Amino acid sequence: MRVCSLLPSATEIVFALGLEHTLVGVTHECDYPPAAARLPAVTRTNIPAGLSSHDIDAAVSSTLETTSSLYELDVARLAQLQPDVILSQRLCEVCAVSAGRVEDAIARVPSHPQVVNLEPHSLDDILETIRTVGRLLGCDTRAEAVVTGLRSRLDAVASRTRGLPGRPRVLCLEWVDPPYCGGHWMPELVALAGGRDDLARLAQPSRRIAWRDVLEFAPQVIVLTCCGFSLERCEAEAGLLRRYEGFEDLPAVRTGRVFATDGSAYFSRPGPRIVDSLEILAHFVHPEIFPAPPLDRAFAPVLTAPASTGPAAR
Repeated sequence: MRVCSLLPSATEIVFALGLEHTLVGVTHECDYPPAAARLPAVTRTNIPAGLSSHDIDAAVSSTLETTSSLYELDVARLAQLQPDVILSQRLCEVCAVSAGRVEDAIARVPSHPQVVNLEPHSLDDILETIRTVGRLLGCDTRAEAVVTGLRSRLDAVASRTRGLPGRPRVLCLEWVDPPYCGGHWMPELVALAGGRDDLARLAQPSRRIAWRDVLEFAPQVIVLTCCGFSLERCEAEAGLLRRYEGFEDLPAVRTGRVFATDGSAYFSRPGPRIVDSLEILAHFVHPEIFPAPPLDRAFAPVLTAPASTGPAAR
């Protein structure tokens, strides 16, 4: 079996199943485990490097309004690799090569690969994608073992937060400029971590929100889970929050509970590390119960004190 993965999450799943030897091609964003970055890349982005988050959002919106694509697929290289299976998606054109581009490409690939779309909207869906890949590649037993291990960790967090008297208000920002709240599995993660997120919509895409909605929600914890951004970029994005009126007076800011994360590696990637994401979030929401997970450069506190020395800062 020769497998080409057009999703970083799918690449991680194949590695988690111990089937990395089947991978013949990946995306330019596949970076975990480190060995994945050494495999042939069959995609590239059309978004120029160095853009601000505001300009990236504008470029994405403009591209999606036309017949253009955010990503290009190297059909010639794909043909050379001769995959039997392509792991792809129809969930989000912002996150990966569009389904239309993939369908156009396989018509020109001599091996006539089977395209399998992975489209998780929830935590259960994410676990089911692992089973799907396991069945496809002939390792059902191993897939079930991986799922069982991940489910056990999910349940371990849930059992400790179930019945807690206080559920802090949590805002997970998938984008800062303009602000977007998380969607799909993010409300589940917040609930399992012992918080509440009244802005996100379960099993629905992330969406742009009005800043007044944030002020009305008055989050006690703010987590930057910026899609596609590393921890370092998320830390830089945190500074943009100070531009929003009333930001300094939010409970999360006044108590120093604003956090940046490696959104690209964790919260935005629906693979095995989504459970790491829960354990990170549980630490943010209930640090008195959950110690910081031992993950290198996965998260950091930011904006721990208001910039002003006026009444709002005291």
